Amino acid sequence: MTFGLLMLPLLVAVPVGPMLAWKRGDLLGALQRVYVFAGLSLAAGLIYWYVHNGGPVMAIFALALGFWGMLGAVADLWNRAQFGKLKTSVAFRRLIGLPRSAFGTAIAHFGLGVTVLGIFSASVYGTEAVVDLKPGATVSTGGYELTFQGMKDGAGPNYTEQRGIFTVSRGGSVIGDISSSKRLFTARRQATTESGIRTYGLSQLYVSLGDATKDGGMVVRVWWKPLVTCIWGGALVMMFGGFVSLSDRRLRVGAPSRKAKPAKPASPARPQMEPAE
Repeated sequence: MTFGLLMLPLLVAVPVGPMLAWKRGDLLGALQRVYVFAGLSLAAGLIYWYVHNGGPVMAIFALALGFWGMLGAVADLWNRAQFGKLKTSVAFRRLIGLPRSAFGTAIAHFGLGVTVLGIFSASVYGTEAVVDLKPGATVSTGGYELTFQGMKDGAGPNYTEQRGIFTVSRGGSVIGDISSSKRLFTARRQATTESGIRTYGLSQLYVSLGDATKDGGMVVRVWWKPLVTCIWGGALVMMFGGFVSLSDRRLRVGAPSRKAKPAKPASPARPQMEPAE
């Protein structure tokens, strides 16, 4: 709740902020320049909600916030170049002539929208299944079917392991394998679980092994996280936007150089006193 109360107003304000001049910004005028992009963001959230077979109604507005961050960054550059008011060729030249700090701000805000979209998508549409599987059994999640092929023994440089092998298929077609293992480090007698991860587009499938059952099965936990890679991808985009802004020569502040102080002029030599007669 604390995160939401702090972040939601910020996410709404981020695309509008660059259009407001310090102490003399016109909020109503800025909103008039972005209302089309706000409508497109809401429509994109609704389409995403519909494609993923619905879900909570509030998910539409949550997803729209992510698209709002991305389209709002485009709106900033669009209005600075005055597309729609000037000829396309003239507006394009204005766009190219914008300072790098403007592009850096837009890229960073776009990355924030990508991260928000990944967070909400993985939170709202992520699925989890905990099942007891025997060799040959199948579990479905996120439109994928995982068939448990059984356990295999293995060894590493300082551990022994039992690795569970799963065949991943979609629509009846096999698209790859994924494995998860339980490792025992012999020196410290410490057991760990290594999750299996497969990336499909911008989404990821996770598999983790639990305990063995008495009937020869294995407890398996499976997660499907749509657009989860956008969380880290958006952070990289934000970082790139920061570098673009720092490359703007107007924002570079050089360290003052120390200049050597000019040497003091030598004092004139005093005339020697002649002895009195």
